[in-house]
Amino acid sequence: MKTDLKAAREAVELITGGWRAQCLHTALKMGIPDHLAAGRTTDRALAEATGAQQEGVHRLMRLLVAMGVFDGDGESGYGNTALSSVLLDEPDSLRNMCLLYGEEFYTAWGHAHQAITTLTAGFEIAYGEPLYRYLSHDEDVNARFQRAMKAGNLFFDHVPEVVDFAGRSFADIGGGIGQLTAAILAAVPDAHGTLLDREHVVPVAAENLAATVGLDRVELVGGDMFAAVPQGRDVYLLCRVLAGWSDDAVVGVFENCRKAMADASSRLVVLERVVVDEDPTVLPALWDLHLLMTNGGRHRTLERFTALLDRAGLDVERVADLPAETTALIAAPRTEG
Repeated sequence: MKTDLKAAREAVELITGGWRAQCLHTALKMGIPDHLAAGRTTDRALAEATGAQQEGVHRLMRLLVAMGVFDGDGESGYGNTALSSVLLDEPDSLRNMCLLYGEEFYTAWGHAHQAITTLTAGFEIAYGEPLYRYLSHDEDVNARFQRAMKAGNLFFDHVPEVVDFAGRSFADIGGGIGQLTAAILAAVPDAHGTLLDREHVVPVAAENLAATVGLDRVELVGGDMFAAVPQGRDVYLLCRVLAGWSDDAVVGVFENCRKAMADASSRLVVLERVVVDEDPTVLPALWDLHLLMTNGGRHRTLERFTALLDRAGLDVERVADLPAETTALIAAPRTEG
């Protein structure tokens, strides 16, 4: 029986996918997109700038040109493409995601079989403790993690398009370094925000917000969303902070938000990737498995979110699609009838 050559080629593409990711990671560790932007475009110039052997540079660049990351050649000069341009060392670049995913998270994925078999986070297997505990005491990895999360949230600027913040107060629960808070405050001049996150994250958020939109319209609170959330806000935001927790824990957070709402006009907005079991697409399913590798979490279906909100006394009022495979669920507190 003849081998299906098309299927075999597709299999090889999948098998070697990790090699491609590591080559891209290596290029960013070496700063190659930035060297090209600065005019160091030949094999020789890149080797001198990076301290690498010229032959190694040439072989790496040959592959990355074939992959469409760069164009050109080692003698007349390489150039950045649209793809490598989003990997330059600039604010909000995807470079930070590649650096994190190519190191600690790549190591976590090396334990995929055990993680899938036992539903134990690959990161915890690799490093001996859960991700967030590790981040709390490793400043370098935590900084890369926060920058990577910031770079991956390409939908933040679009949130004010689907939620009305005009003249309203909002609480960004588990708001990290404050990128979503900053995007809302920048887009809505009369909005006022509160950011809640762990104590070690708050100083980083303060620095980021001070450098972007200022601190005059935002309050920073160190705390635990499972214990309590700020009282009396008009909008409560939960942006990609629920996937690592059990259903019961998530319901508890929903209940905290509902009880803290200013009045019946307040809303809870859940911003998450959702998965589907019928006709799934690759990226959402891949992000779901990535959560298992990193923090032992999972993405939920729209139906599951709806059921959890219902348990907390909240009804889904509206669902909106956002970029980067993100869904906004806008929920209202249930009124007693």
